[in-house]
Amino acid sequence: MPPLVEFHNVSVARGQRRVLDSVTFSIAEGEHAAILGPNGSGKSTLLRAIARDFYPLQSGQPSWVRVLGRDRWNIFDLRPLLGIVSDELMTACRRDLTAREAILSGFFSSIGLWTNHQVTAAMQARTEQILATLEIEPLADRPVEEMSAGESRRVLIGRALVHDPRALILDEPANSLDHRAMQELRDILRKLARGGISLILVTHHLPDIIPEIQRVILLKDGRLFRDGVKHDVLRSDVLSELFGTPAEVVRRNGYFQLW
Repeated sequence: MPPLVEFHNVSVARGQRRVLDSVTFSIAEGEHAAILGPNGSGKSTLLRAIARDFYPLQSGQPSWVRVLGRDRWNIFDLRPLLGIVSDELMTACRRDLTAREAILSGFFSSIGLWTNHQVTAAMQARTEQILATLEIEPLADRPVEEMSAGESRRVLIGRALVHDPRALILDEPANSLDHRAMQELRDILRKLARGGISLILVTHHLPDIIPEIQRVILLKDGRLFRDGVKHDVLRSDVLSELFGTPAEVVRRNGYFQLW
């Protein structure tokens, strides 16, 4: 089986700045991994390279980003394989869409349903199944713009799940969530992880890393800083160096916290 995602010597520039610099790693299908680093470390750029928004610089050295063994994809074939949840998508969905409409729109890679979209009985059944799995059935007919941040984040996860993707990729999923909403989101992610879908979590916040995630990749200044088993990587000395400030790591009930 080829890796789910493979980076080899990947550098990405935005303007005159190199935001990823010679990054190499791979994530196996079925594996759960967190990509952790301070703001500006290149985490979101790495995610967008997976999604084919950015491409590696070619400078004489072999360089590629491969998904399921392929470095060339029709973007419309790739999207159903990777369910991506980001703040950009959340902003785009802030309109009078109901939860059910927002999830259904994932079948068409659109924001909302349009007159040319043919919603089938199978799509409707899959949407109802997702609403139940994510425990948001009471939100089905409520407009997204009237939901809390935690509720709307779960709707976006539902939209990403419509094609039963190989992986769910989450970019800073706990942003703007209060304590209760964060706990509810983590419970849902744990449920999905146990269901077999790969999770790739991009974050700078240690408590986002649910117990099912055992692999952590650290980025600093666009470079791979550490990559390994969670207990070996999430250490006080390592994270003090990563974030450039004294830090103490505390572990409780399978979660890690930075002080």
